[in-house]
Amino acid sequence: MDTPIPHDTLTGPLRRQSVKKNVAAIHVSGKLTLLQRKLSNVLLLNAYDTLVTKTKHQIDARTLCMMVGYNSNDMDTLKQSLRSLAETTAEWDMLDANGRQEWGVSALLSYAKLSGGVCEYAYSPALAEKLHDPKVFALINLNIQRRFTSGHALALYENCYRFVRTGSTGWWPIDLFRRLMGVEGSAYYESFKHLNAKVIKPAVAEVNKMSNIMVTPELRKMGRQVSEIRFAIRENPQLALLDIDDGAGVRQSPVYAALMDLGVSDRLARQWISEHGADYVAEKITYLKGRGGVDSPVRYLHAALRDDYKPAEAAPPSPEAVAAATRRASAEEDARAQAEAREAEVTRERKARAAVMARIQALVDARSPTQRDADRRLFLASLPDDVFRSEFTRLGWRAAVCLPQMVQFWEDLVPGAFDDVQDG
Repeated sequence: MDTPIPHDTLTGPLRRQSVKKNVAAIHVSGKLTLLQRKLSNVLLLNAYDTLVTKTKHQIDARTLCMMVGYNSNDMDTLKQSLRSLAETTAEWDMLDANGRQEWGVSALLSYAKLSGGVCEYAYSPALAEKLHDPKVFALINLNIQRRFTSGHALALYENCYRFVRTGSTGWWPIDLFRRLMGVEGSAYYESFKHLNAKVIKPAVAEVNKMSNIMVTPELRKMGRQVSEIRFAIRENPQLALLDIDDGAGVRQSPVYAALMDLGVSDRLARQWISEHGADYVAEKITYLKGRGGVDSPVRYLHAALRDDYKPAEAAPPSPEAVAAATRRASAEEDARAQAEAREAEVTRERKARAAVMARIQALVDARSPTQRDADRRLFLASLPDDVFRSEFTRLGWRAAVCLPQMVQFWEDLVPGAFDDVQDG
């Protein structure tokens, strides 16, 4: 289930929900993971307003983890991802200001460092100029980005979205497409059958389900080999479900403006006004401003709205009570995130198991009746104990408890039978 970016403590450019990415900079080498691609987009969003005026940029490390989807304490994963961005190159090939063709290459980040809870990073001057160029860009919506569970799907979305107005990506040589998806150099994906089954089809399905565009692949062959691919693109008719009420009316209210001044996010401000009413929210803002010296105005206001702080009825909660409430909220958020991650992992494992079981049944169906009988007897004799033998006797090749043994049996019998099922 999608959750909006929880950035009620964010300020400045991080309040925005989208980031412009120059099309030249989208073409990156290397095999970035899904979280690394998201990290790249959030860093660019944070730096965008000062890309060409500042040589370095900063963002709170925990805020960065929160926006990308890391556990806020997982600094090791953040370090590894920053290292990968510094080792990954962006390549552009476009017309310069004088109409001449310009090619260039640069590391995605020229450096990054973590110190005192702050992430500092920089882009090379040449790449910063290309990233900030307003003439040609793709608009990456970070709330849509968070829906993706596959790096291949996010890469396809980034490379297709910029063509939504023209309706097609145009033809890409298949080698270029492998590079855009980050699978170049893999002998496994040299086979278009594998590329289609493990990259194209799943990525297309996820883009069409999770994003504001719909894509359809089209192939061009040279002889019997697929030589080029393009994607027809149209807007997703369910866009209204993805980009919930834009709140145009609410944004004109003085209460909304006051929340923005306090650093409340757009989505959270609209949520509070909708849930509590403008008058109630205005009352709590007045109460907050009367307190003075509050370390975290957004969190304090959240508590005031939830618990209906009223100076005339009772003394306000102590700083310790507010800190305890903040810790509880943080712990609840971490628990929810961990539960969602476990649920997603269980779903992935269930789908993988179902795919393997389906392949086993297909292998069985392809055998003659005599072969099937011999296979069954041979496999039954190979099982290690009575529990497995009993289950297989009862359920045959649908005995999921015997799955590892069945995979090994059929892999020995038909080498490579599961390559395009199990290889990720």
